[in-house]
Amino acid sequence: MSIGLIALLDDVAGLAKVAAASLDDVVTQAAKAGAKAAGVVIDDAAVTPRYVTGFAASRELPIVRRIAVGSLKNKLLFLLPAALALSLFAPWAITPLLMLGGAYLCYEGAEKVLEAIQPHSAHAHETAVTQAVQDAVGLEDTKVSSAIKTDFILSAEIMAIALASVPDSSFWSQAMILAAVGIGITVAVYGGVALIVKADDVGVALAANERPASTLLGLRRGSAPGLPASAADRALRVVTRAIGRGLVLGMPPFLKLLGIVGTAAMVWVGGGIVIHGLEAYGAGWLGHALHAAAEAGAHAVPVLAGAVEWVISAAGSGVFGLLLGGLLIPLTHYVLAPTVRRLRGLRGARAQRAS
Repeated sequence: MSIGLIALLDDVAGLAKVAAASLDDVVTQAAKAGAKAAGVVIDDAAVTPRYVTGFAASRELPIVRRIAVGSLKNKLLFLLPAALALSLFAPWAITPLLMLGGAYLCYEGAEKVLEAIQPHSAHAHETAVTQAVQDAVGLEDTKVSSAIKTDFILSAEIMAIALASVPDSSFWSQAMILAAVGIGITVAVYGGVALIVKADDVGVALAANERPASTLLGLRRGSAPGLPASAADRALRVVTRAIGRGLVLGMPPFLKLLGIVGTAAMVWVGGGIVIHGLEAYGAGWLGHALHAAAEAGAHAVPVLAGAVEWVISAAGSGVFGLLLGGLLIPLTHYVLAPTVRRLRGLRGARAQRAS
């Protein structure tokens, strides 16, 4: 019996080693897949903060949390099973679906550009496409909904890149890798976004703290306004005030710049998705021309070859995405939105007749 028990324990130890090796392999492949999707992750982080600006400071973190929860749902409840199912049963559908998502990003980005250039036209288009929002709660809900829709497209691209990077893994390994990538990227992106949008509040706290050293060390002196500041407090206060004021003064222009980068990211990512999709359907002349231009630019500046190649590729994709989004705005305004309203009206009329 003791020999049988030892053999059983040996088998269990062997299975544990295999399981540990499999888990380690999943973690390694998830890290590699996440690294390949880093470009889209950066774009996601740049796009999101613009949905939070303009709200009261007390609503910033709750909005980020709502968008993060929606992002996790996008990845784990919808995109992960959809990606696995499509890869098994309908791999041909992945490219057109990604192209539709890319076109939506182009449309969103072009809307933001129109809003900056012709705010009255943008307002008229938004009124025609969506119902006007009057209260702060409705505005927040609209912003969160729009952010989650945009995140869905970016997340779909991330999950597609992650899935394409592990084609030889088993079904369950792919599922675990996609789940790990989805959770890790969501935490990284929205943790970073939360830090960005609250940086100005941190700056105010740093600038107003008269006893930073005591506060840092957790001493009671830091919370006792009647006590004089120590020498360490006075020395560190110069630094913390400078950092705090720098954050307070620097965050508004930084957020504005991040909003511009986010809008640019939407059009260049969306344009790039559509261009790559066209290549899959035999219309690769645009992608080839863009690639040739990027390579020529890289050869012209060999010291910065990688950066120049990326800038030319992103700029070309962005111009194409902006043009495509500009075409989709009137199409949505005059065709798609009236059609949707008409269908909703017919549905409402049928519901009234049925009741």
